[in-house]
Amino acid sequence: MLKSLSPSLLVVIVNYRTPQLTIDCLQSLQTEVEHHGNTRVVVADNQSGDESVVVLRDAIASHHWQDWVTLQSLDTNGGFAAGNNAMIGPALESTHPPDYIWLLNPDTVVHPGALKTLLTFLEQHPDVGIAGSRLENLDGTPQYSAFRFHTIWSELDQGLRLGLVSKVLSRWILAPPIADQAIATDWLAGASMMIRRQVFEQIGLLDDDFFMYYEEVDFCLRARQANWTCWYVPASRVVHLVGQSSGVTGAQACQQRRPQYWFDSRHRYFHKHHSHGYAVLTDLAWLGGYSLWQLRQLVQHKPQVDPPHLLQDFFCNSAFVKGGQCRSKI
Repeated sequence: MLKSLSPSLLVVIVNYRTPQLTIDCLQSLQTEVEHHGNTRVVVADNQSGDESVVVLRDAIASHHWQDWVTLQSLDTNGGFAAGNNAMIGPALESTHPPDYIWLLNPDTVVHPGALKTLLTFLEQHPDVGIAGSRLENLDGTPQYSAFRFHTIWSELDQGLRLGLVSKVLSRWILAPPIADQAIATDWLAGASMMIRRQVFEQIGLLDDDFFMYYEEVDFCLRARQANWTCWYVPASRVVHLVGQSSGVTGAQACQQRRPQYWFDSRHRYFHKHHSHGYAVLTDLAWLGGYSLWQLRQLVQHKPQVDPPHLLQDFFCNSAFVKGGQCRSKI
C-alpha cells in the first residue's frame, strides 16, 4: 500500500479545568489543520469535575469542528502523562496509526505555520525523533523551552542562583541561552512537542507514574538512550500562557506552596535514571545552594520569587528523608 503524500498527524490536548483556553487553542489550530490536512485533534478532559466537557462539546458543535476534533472524557485524572497516553495508546494500536503525534498544551496559541514547520523538519531529518517549538509570552518574548538533563551541577545552580557560579557551570546549567536557529537539545518543554510514531513503538508511551512534571524529561532521556535525537525548532512558534493549569510556574508560582506531585515526580526521576546515592547528592546540592540564596536574599533585600515554605517542603521530600521509595501515583 502506498503511503499518503501527506504524513498523518494526531494532535493531543489534555484539558483540566481550562475549557476556554482549550477553545482558544483549537481556534488557532483550525487554519493549520485545514492547510495540512490528514490531521486529527483529540481533546481529553482529565476528569475536570467542572463544566469543561459541556463547554467544549458546545464549542466544537458551534464552530463545526466535528470533522477534525474529537472530545473524550476520562473517568479518572491520572495526570498529564496518563491523559496523553489514554489518547496515544489506542491511536498507535489502530488500523492506520498516525505518522506523528503532537503533544500540545491547552494553554497554548499556535502561530501560523507552527504545525507545518515541525512536521517538515521531522520529515527532512529521519534521525530526529522529537521536535519542539519556540514557546513565547503574549508579547512575543521567548520562554526557555530547550533544556539540558538534570545533574548535580544543574541542581546546585538552580538553588544558588549566583551569576559567577553559573558561568563556571555553564556546561551543565539546565537552561542554556535561547537559540535563534534549530539546535539539538537534551529535552524539550512538553507544551509543544511533536514525536515520530517509531519513537513510541521503540520506547513505549509516556511514563504515567509521573503525575505532572518530569514526564517529558524522562521521555526525552529514554528516546536518547534508544538513539533518537531531540531538536528545538524556533521557526515553529507557539504562545504559551505558562502554568494556567498547575500554577507551579508563571505568575502564580510565588503565591502558593509547590504541590506534592512536583516533588514526587522529581524524586522519581532521579531514582529511575540514576541511583539513590546520586539523588541524595542532587538534593544536597540544591538545598545547600538554596540556603545560600536565601541568606543573600535576606542580606541584599531581594524580592521573594519562590513558593512559600519551599526550603521546608524540599527537605521533607528529599531523598535522604524519603529514602529510595517513590510514590507511583498521586
